[in-house]
Amino acid sequence: MGERNGCRQGWQQHLIDAAATRQLGGELAAMLLSEGPRLLLLQGDLGAGKTCLVQGLAQGLGITEPITSPTFALAQHYRGQRTGHDTDLVHLDLYRLEQPEAAAELFAQEEEEALALEAVLAVEWPERLSFTPGPAWQVHLLIDADGRRALVQPPEAFEAPAARNAST
Repeated sequence: MGERNGCRQGWQQHLIDAAATRQLGGELAAMLLSEGPRLLLLQGDLGAGKTCLVQGLAQGLGITEPITSPTFALAQHYRGQRTGHDTDLVHLDLYRLEQPEAAAELFAQEEEEALALEAVLAVEWPERLSFTPGPAWQVHLLIDADGRRALVQPPEAFEAPAARNAST
């Protein structure tokens, strides 16, 4: 796995291949389950590895069925088991929703379902929303000459505007 450069605001990690990307997803699964919140926002260009990271996340949640990009289905629901407990994953892809209102409506529906299931909600293309959901873990995947880089921000490092407004 790539080297992690950590700081209080998050960390940057070099991902040499798809296996390293999936491994980061598995590590994030453990953090999402233990530390919460269970919302993960994934950004990056097409082909940057967002779905690959969700595949590792699913493995970390004990989900054994194949994870595919929900670009055309928009949302996929998965169930697994980790340490004797059921785990759920809602995988949402907002890429095809160009209207922020449509993206927000789908996000709200899937967020409600994820909260009811106590599921991890992984959202690809959250920038399609007119707001930034939070509190959330955020991963921005970048392609560079040596593979990929992941910029990971835990929820403490980023407070969404909605969360700031609610606290004032």
